[in-house]
Amino acid sequence: MHFSEHILAFISSLKFPVKLTPGTEVMNPFLDDATMEICTRFYRKFYSDEELRWVIIGINPGRFGGGVTGIPFTDPIRLQRDCELVNEWPKKQELSSVFMYQMIEAFGGPVAFYKKFYITAVSPLGFTRNNKNLNYYDDLNLQLSIKDFVVDCFSRQLAFGIHRNAAFCLGDGKNFKYLSALNKEYHFFETIIPLSHPRFIMQYRLRKKEEYIKFYCEIFNQYTF
Repeated sequence: MHFSEHILAFISSLKFPVKLTPGTEVMNPFLDDATMEICTRFYRKFYSDEELRWVIIGINPGRFGGGVTGIPFTDPIRLQRDCELVNEWPKKQELSSVFMYQMIEAFGGPVAFYKKFYITAVSPLGFTRNNKNLNYYDDLNLQLSIKDFVVDCFSRQLAFGIHRNAAFCLGDGKNFKYLSALNKEYHFFETIIPLSHPRFIMQYRLRKKEEYIKFYCEIFNQYTF
């Protein structure tokens, strides 16, 4: 079974099992037919093989990137320009996607990158509050309530064909802390390597962006070559 088909079966079956506090909503882009059609085209383009991949783990999808396209760190602009997948969504930019695709290009381009890596998130479904992005770790009740969902999602994704010697965490603060504690309990990976989050880089370290891109590529190359 190709890696792509594992992914598509997984995302199409995602349901959030916990009732959230009033004002907090789950963002599930995979319920949208247009999103699933794009995801099908994307994953079959880049993942139609049985190769093992290293996993890169974000926080949870945002409204203008993965929350629209269904593809982590991929906004409609990068989807069409870099991945060559025409789409009808408004071409709104998402900062994390800008950094990731500049890094992907430095690594060798989408074909070379996705041949080695699979990107997911601690929660593959997103959250909003008052029409704004909500990270799972910014609400303690939410963080506690998603644990069983997160563990189940990781367990299912590891069965796709994931290298277990290392995983890469996007976010070297709260996301890394949560993921490290979870990994200590469940032993998903031998080690988790923290990387500064793309949005943090673009928002607060823009002048050093090229240094971060070089660092990302160096770390990835240590494991993939």
